[in-house]
Amino acid sequence: MTTGSVSATRTNDGLSTSGPVKEDRRRSWWDRHGRTTLVWGLRAGVLLLFLVLWQLAGGLVANPMFVSNPIAVGEQLIDWIQDGTLGTHTWITLQEVVLGYVIGALAGALAGFVLASIRLVYDVFEPFMMALYSIPKVALAPLFIVWFGIGLDMKVILAAVSVFFLVFLNTAAGVRDVDRGLIDAVRLMGGSNKDVAFKVVLPASMSGLLTGLKVSIPYALIGAVIGELVASNRGLGYLINDAAAQFNTAGVFAAVVVLTALAMILNALVGVLSSRANRWKPLDSE
Repeated sequence: MTTGSVSATRTNDGLSTSGPVKEDRRRSWWDRHGRTTLVWGLRAGVLLLFLVLWQLAGGLVANPMFVSNPIAVGEQLIDWIQDGTLGTHTWITLQEVVLGYVIGALAGALAGFVLASIRLVYDVFEPFMMALYSIPKVALAPLFIVWFGIGLDMKVILAAVSVFFLVFLNTAAGVRDVDRGLIDAVRLMGGSNKDVAFKVVLPASMSGLLTGLKVSIPYALIGAVIGELVASNRGLGYLINDAAAQFNTAGVFAAVVVLTALAMILNALVGVLSSRANRWKPLDSE
């Protein structure tokens, strides 16, 4: 007997199923686990291949003084961990990045949502925002030093400015792309401006906001490290400057590795936030 796409056969013990059902189960397991395992395996393979080629290049092809090698970088990281250097300077940079990211993201999201919700105001301010966004942030570092000194505040503000414009522009784009039909439908049902803002515009603009939050993470790091490179005696940027001044290429790469790890961790955290914030979206039809 066959019903739909499931083939069934009568046995002494009852009804057993085979064929498409087992195939669907295997496919479901692969979709959930197999592809993820494959992706992570390939990532590990690419990383291992890169480290091997780097190690070989540092000993055979190029001068180790200029390219170092993974073993020397690992030894430098271990030395810094043991004497407390890495923990101290990483903590300083992490504070600057997190504070700058939070301040810039909150200000950018609020400004983007408010200004883009009022078309006339946004049309007036858009060219000024684009002009300010186009200014290289490294050019602002000397000015911020004059205004705020060389302490933690200057790096936090530089990171916040770097984040602000990306979050602002992406949030504004999300607000302006809201389906006008949804807004008209809410108004026809007697919805107020508050209902339109919080029940239509805000949820629909979340994708733009989350995009801005994700792409701005590296810029928060860039802003903080630029401030440290220009004028600082603490932080990972200072470690890079100090190592470069001593021709310690392994130290420069070690600090860059730590910065890369910080960026990956922050990206993962924003990814978790994005997956939770997108739960309201309807599932794609199969």
